[in-house]
Amino acid sequence: ELLDGAGHEPGGLLLATLMAGAILVTAGVMKLGRLIRFIPHPVVTGFTSGIAVIIFSSQIKDLFGLKIDKVPGDFIDKWTAFWQARESFTPDSIIIAAGALAAIVLTRRYLPKFPGFLIAVIGSSLAVYFLNLQVPTIGNVFGELPRVIPAPHMPTEINFHRLRELLPSAFTIAFLAGVESLLSAVVADGMTGRRHRSNCELVAQGIANCASALFGGLPATGAIARTATNIRSGARTPVAGILHAVFILVFILAFAPLASYIPLASLAAVLVIVAWNMSEFDRFRHLMRAPTGDKLVLLLTFFLTVTVDLTVAIQVGVVLAAILFMHRMSQAVEMSTDISLLEGDVDDLRPQPRETYHADLPPGIEAYQIRGPFFFGVASHLLDILDHIQKMPRVFILRMGLVPLIDSSGETALQEFIARCRKHGTTVILSRVQEQPGKVLERMGLLDEEGILQAPEFSEALRMAREIINNPA
Repeated sequence: ELLDGAGHEPGGLLLATLMAGAILVTAGVMKLGRLIRFIPHPVVTGFTSGIAVIIFSSQIKDLFGLKIDKVPGDFIDKWTAFWQARESFTPDSIIIAAGALAAIVLTRRYLPKFPGFLIAVIGSSLAVYFLNLQVPTIGNVFGELPRVIPAPHMPTEINFHRLRELLPSAFTIAFLAGVESLLSAVVADGMTGRRHRSNCELVAQGIANCASALFGGLPATGAIARTATNIRSGARTPVAGILHAVFILVFILAFAPLASYIPLASLAAVLVIVAWNMSEFDRFRHLMRAPTGDKLVLLLTFFLTVTVDLTVAIQVGVVLAAILFMHRMSQAVEMSTDISLLEGDVDDLRPQPRETYHADLPPGIEAYQIRGPFFFGVASHLLDILDHIQKMPRVFILRMGLVPLIDSSGETALQEFIARCRKHGTTVILSRVQEQPGKVLERMGLLDEEGILQAPEFSEALRMAREIINNPA
């Protein structure tokens, strides 16, 4: 659908899939898979819950045996079509679906060691065959499944212009495949208690996409639905995924004709159960008690997943979560004069009451303390300090013992702060600069500029300031 909308023919899809596979392998080798850890929990939950709704919606036609020529892809249009075709339901399909659902639920409750999904599919297939029920099956809807595998071949028309034209689509496929696969692995981790290897997952997905393109296949990605089904059926190790692929291959080569008798209603019932398991209803309800920002991320990701697009949902969810995080961090960062100026204060970390402030501060010396990460979300606060000072001091001490990190925006703001102080003849002393901020400031050359000094502790900074006041030359 992605490439069709962009005007690409099937050959373009194969080449874009091959390119996406190469991108995924590169991302895995560069160890970018660990970035999945930075996708917030509300985004993951909203995404997986949205996928569950999409899976459930896609099975309504087969679940009730509705007579619809082509089900729309859009969520709203899809349910509109279901409602318009509500009187065309097939009673036999409803019976088969209800029986399959009952078989799965009862097997799980009373015979948890038995494969409920397989029992439901086999039982419903036998019922359709022996009772001659008139329900849609794989055979009468899709025809006989092919029993041969095509020979591998490279996509045609590979040239620089073609690669450049397909690069945006290839990146989109790689992004969606990578994120969905890693989210699938995260969901599996939550269900099994194990930990996946994200970089290995990306490399494997890349190789799978390259192989799929060579055999004329569509883009491949980790399927949350099948992963959840596998785990719910008792799978615990990657061997289950390997055997899953082997069984499908054997089934296609040897038993494809038998699949013709499987009713779509029973497969729909299986996916309804899978959708319910994926919905994470309890976790979704739990997150609804989270702070307003987290609830907004959860609901927005969920609704965008259902109504718009998976990729858009993840992108918007992550960006919104990042903006909310930066907003919270900016609120957590403080720049204040609520500091100790006692001679014995050497650790820069001990809180002191505000009334100790100007009591021990010599005239011509001003001091401020920054608390928290000094990044672009709060960098402008430093410049606001100068706007509220009526008379510029001779020495300005910035206590940075509580600044764990600084980014380029924070360095730029600090540079501008020092430049404005230099215009007024004010010397800036940085007190107790931590390791990460110190490396950044040194690498960007700020510590070499005129009008700036460093002190290991506040007491040393205060001593240096007094020397400057007492020796103006």
